[in-house]
Amino acid sequence: MQRQFTVVLERDPENGWLVGSVSELPGCYTQAPDVASLEANMREAIEVYLATVEGESQRPYPAFVGLQRMEVAL
Repeated sequence: MQRQFTVVLERDPENGWLVGSVSELPGCYTQAPDVASLEANMREAIEVYLATVEGESQRPYPAFVGLQRMEVAL
């Protein structure tokens, strides 16, 4: 069975590396210096995450709805 997950990519301002986190899997994230490496790392992180929680709970994963940028006065 295949599942689709939403990966949010951000750039770390301190070291310039890319950081990927999976919206539907809390705590599932990784980092890499480039997009190709991040994709490989992210696939591995998702597989490990799912292998860790599989069988513990059959609850559905949260559904990704969307992104929204907000302006906040500081």
